[in-house]
Amino acid sequence: MKAQQTSMSSLDVVVLLKIINYGEQPWNQMSLADSLCISQSEISKSMARSKFAGLLGSNGKQVRKLALMELLQYGISYVFPQQPGAIVRGLPTAHSAPPLNNIIRSEENYVWPSGRGKSRGQSIIPLYPSVVEASENDNSLYELLALVDAIRVGRAREKEIAIKELKSRLLDGE
Repeated sequence: MKAQQTSMSSLDVVVLLKIINYGEQPWNQMSLADSLCISQSEISKSMARSKFAGLLGSNGKQVRKLALMELLQYGISYVFPQQPGAIVRGLPTAHSAPPLNNIIRSEENYVWPSGRGKSRGQSIIPLYPSVVEASENDNSLYELLALVDAIRVGRAREKEIAIKELKSRLLDGE
């Protein structure tokens, strides 16, 4: 019998951020799947990978926030890198989206490609295809994912500001 390597998926980061976003609200895998516009089986596989990686507690409900923050701060830009692409219409992300667009002024706009988007900018492929739709329904998740994108594609200043903001949102109260 061959041993199989368990590798994280970019979806796992999205799922963990959504779980954190629930806060004290009750949730289950089905409601998580519905809110992220993916199947329940994808949620189940994602949670198993996150438990294996030590990012999710054994009960499957508690995100190990410090471990996740370390992954975001030190690894996300290497594990799930992204380079800005062609100019397209879409939903703003990284420094072009809240909360960073209130702090950072730039002529360069970054967007997740979407036919329903109202902004134009360089395309950034989201961590997972359903992110655009899920973000349209959950502003708090949208902001977390935009901050993660700022780490994935930003320059040193944008990354530093995004990390500080993520730490304040994820770790305050820890």
